[in-house]
Parts: sequence; structure tokens; C-alpha cells
Amino acid sequence: MAEGAGSGGTPALGQAVGAVIPGAGPSVPAAGSRPTVKLREAGPDDPPRYAPEWLELREPADAAARAHDLLDPLRIRLANLPGKSGGVVIHDLGCGTGSMGRWLAPRLDGAQHWILHDRDPYLLHFAAVASPRSAADGSRVSTETRRGDVARLTPDALQGASLVTASALLDVLTREELDTLAAACAGAGCPALLTLSVAGRVELTPSHPLDAEIAQAFNDHQRRDGLLGPDAVTAAAEAFSEQGATVRLHPSPWRLGPEQAALTEQWLRGWVGAAVEQRPDLRVPAEAYLADRLAACAAGELRVTVHHTDLLALCRPVGGAS
Repeated sequence: MAEGAGSGGTPALGQAVGAVIPGAGPSVPAAGSRPTVKLREAGPDDPPRYAPEWLELREPADAAARAHDLLDPLRIRLANLPGKSGGVVIHDLGCGTGSMGRWLAPRLDGAQHWILHDRDPYLLHFAAVASPRSAADGSRVSTETRRGDVARLTPDALQGASLVTASALLDVLTREELDTLAAACAGAGCPALLTLSVAGRVELTPSHPLDAEIAQAFNDHQRRDGLLGPDAVTAAAEAFSEQGATVRLHPSPWRLGPEQAALTEQWLRGWVGAAVEQRPDLRVPAEAYLADRLAACAAGELRVTVHHTDLLALCRPVGGAS
């Protein structure tokens, strides 16, 4: 997943910019605050770790944003998949603490077996402990965990899969990794529900003269090192279409108001921090900008819409027509 804690007041951007993860709060927090993105120093081969606290903070906004309109075509496809009388097998990629399963499992009928994939064994533990136990119709939901990297997926790894899911994942993939994912889903003949990919558009009310410049710098930051960032959904639609899948897209924006002030604060810190890492010349105006925005957030005067897109790819079932 691609998305820290702060004590409020003027942020120390010099501290925050050190190892910004796109979409996340600063991994090196301001003095007196508790880190919630990076749990511990990673070894040379370890990926950055997302803290359960951050994933828990964003889970309600994620649940409210996901596109319900994609569920009916997904249910129809799952009901018509061959050989699924004993239930469906769902692979959740980059599962984090398992929020996708908690959202989706109670919205699908029938027995489900969820296979949760993540590179971080710490997050896999949280996902397993908090996994759902029953489907919409009361059928049993079971879970297992697998540590692994989405970039190494093969059709064999998804053998027997009924569905592949992911949240906030596409934008932190390269085109090569995305092509690997699309090919693996197509090879396994299973649909993919890929939610909450950033769309590169943010609306803040009231507006500020620096909004557009910060947004552009953040988007450029997300594209570093060949990552797809805000281009991910378009690339994913192309990749799955090239594999013969029928692709449906639906907006899934975060709508953050006074009730989501804690999430808005952390999102703001990460958003501005990443922009400044990309554009160091913005540091001085960005400090004043962030202070103003955090003050408006604390006063209940700030509203933010962070645009995302959900994608449903209906790959042709193996041995059948789409």
C-alpha cells in the first residue's frame, strides 16, 4: 500500500522530507511525535514499512471511497466462474493490515478463502488477526498469509484464484510490474479489483495560490524511479485490455472534512513533504503553506477531495469466454 504522526503546529519540513513515501505522512516525524510510517530501520534489502497506525487511520476513508458500482459486475462474474461451487479463492496483493478483506468479504455471498500477500511479515500478522470471519450470507471466510512481492507474480502463483484484489497499489508499481500483474491475472483467468489508485488531482477548499504547484510537485515525486504514480490507472487499463480483459473504471475519491481531521493532517504532511523533496526550492513557501493548511484543518475549516480511481478487470476465464 502506498500511503505519520505529528503534534500539530508548524512542521519541521527538514525532518519530514528525509524519506518520504508517496502518499504517506513523514517517516521522520516532528519532535515530540510518534512515528507511524516506518516501524524500524530497514535492512538493505527490506522495503519501507507502513505502520498499522497509518493504515488504520485511512481505513474508514478508503471504505467510504471504494466504488460500490463495480461490485455487481464482479458478483456476476464470480457466480459464473466454473468450478467454484465450493467457494472462491481471493488473492489480496499488498494487503497491509487487511482492510480490503474487511471491506469486501462481507459484501460477497458464499464461502471465501483469502490469501493475503505482503512483503512485510509484521503487517501480515495484523491482517491475519483482524481478518473477517463471515460473508454477506453468513458463509465461512478463511485466511492464510504469504510473504511475497507483486513484481514476482506468475500465473502459477495465482493458480486456482477466483479474484485478485489490491488497494492503493497500482501507483507504486512500474509499467513492467503492472504488465506482470495483468499477465498473471489473465493467465489464471481471474478478474482483478484494484481500488484507490491516485488520479493526480486534489481539490482543497478554501483554495490557496500554491495548491497547483504543490500538487504538480507531488505528482512528479510519485513518478520517480519509473513508478507509475498518477498515470497508473490509464496504464493498467491498457495492460489488462491488451490481455483481452474487459475493463471498468469508477471514481473513488476521499472526501475529507472536519470529521476526518486526523487523516487530513497526516495526508497534508506527506503531500507537502513529498512535494518539497521533489522541489527543494519550494521549502520556504511550503512551510508557511503547510502551517496555514494545518491551522485551517484544526479549526474545521478545510475540506479536501483526493481523487482516486477503482478498476475492475474482467479477464477471460480459462477455457471460457469473457
